[in-house]
Amino acid sequence: MRPEDLPRARVVWESTAQTNFRKSMWEAWYKAAKTTGSQDPTAWMDYGLVWMRWDYWESLCHRWATGPWQKTSQAAKCNRAAHPEKNRHELERAPTFCELFDRTHKRKGTNDYVSESARTIAETYDRTMEDCYVEGTPQPNLDPEA
Repeated sequence: MRPEDLPRARVVWESTAQTNFRKSMWEAWYKAAKTTGSQDPTAWMDYGLVWMRWDYWESLCHRWATGPWQKTSQAAKCNRAAHPEKNRHELERAPTFCELFDRTHKRKGTNDYVSESARTIAETYDRTMEDCYVEGTPQPNLDPEA
């Protein structure tokens, strides 16, 4: 690895770790609620994660049970129910390569690619697909040769 790649690698690592941590916490929260049959986070204290210190889990359970957290949680629940069309996390079908690439290589809220190299890859792939598949011919979701 080149030294100039380290900052970008760090950003990717931290983003991945954050996503995985959130998912682990949600799964633990869900499992504890299901096991105890209770939505009260203070009832979940004996059902923490094996790899997390008990006192950390206990403090999280207390935090989740407090007014501010509960208020925010209820507001989010109401917003999700009021706008189900904005709640889609997955397509109703498998994404195409271009959709997936754009989702992972464009800045959120803009149409800008994260780098010139990402833009070049997307444009080259689009051009190659246009050359390989005549209009009207079904295109696969991914053509590894392209």
